[in-house]
Amino acid sequence: MKNSILLLFMSLVLFTACKEQQKDTKQNIPPSPTLVEGRYNVGILIMDGVFNTELTAPMDIFQHTIFRKGIKAMNVFLVAEDMDVVTTFEGMRILPDYSYLDGKHPDIDILVVPSAEHHLDTDLDNKSLIDWVATTGAKAEYVTSHCDGAFVLAKAGLLNNVASTTFPSDIPKYKETFPHLDIRDDVMFVHDEKYITSAGGARSFDGALYLCEHLYGKEIAQSLAGGLVIDWQLEEVKHVIVLAGSKYPD
Repeated sequence: MKNSILLLFMSLVLFTACKEQQKDTKQNIPPSPTLVEGRYNVGILIMDGVFNTELTAPMDIFQHTIFRKGIKAMNVFLVAEDMDVVTTFEGMRILPDYSYLDGKHPDIDILVVPSAEHHLDTDLDNKSLIDWVATTGAKAEYVTSHCDGAFVLAKAGLLNNVASTTFPSDIPKYKETFPHLDIRDDVMFVHDEKYITSAGGARSFDGALYLCEHLYGKEIAQSLAGGLVIDWQLEEVKHVIVLAGSKYPD
């Protein structure tokens, strides 16, 4: 009898401690970022297994727009399935700003889909993910992907009528999975209509800087690149731009 009472008491103590720990953890979660009216809302999709560079490259470039005067800068935030900690492929732990499942995130003007570990397999079977990307991407002013993020955009049906690219060594898989797409290889990024798909890796900076040059002009793009010690010259980056029915380069 005494043992049972002692065991019950210890269980209650542990339960209370766990609850207090959960309470403290929730209190330590920072609030969602402050959104400044009149800026582009940039939502970056993250999930377990997201690759550091495909996430941090566009985030670095876009976030730094707030330090440039005379432009429509960007509010940058992270969107995940839920509010749990996201662990990148390389092991970095990140807290999302919003959940796409609860529908409480701000409207997204620019959707960014970095690559993640399972973008070639199980992520493509995640209906809630693909449906959200399809709906959000259709409403956004621009949609960008890096590396295998293009697989998610393609699965969501967003790339059906545009040219696109992905990580160089995954081009054969991309063509096999989506044989109906206009897929370009041997380029660092493709811009067709409102979609910008990049080869990923360190070249994720190219896709992000190009969008900034497209929106703000060459001087601002070079200023953003200079802040990160990047020598940005669009004409030196192999790319394809499809605008108003014209294709550059041929």
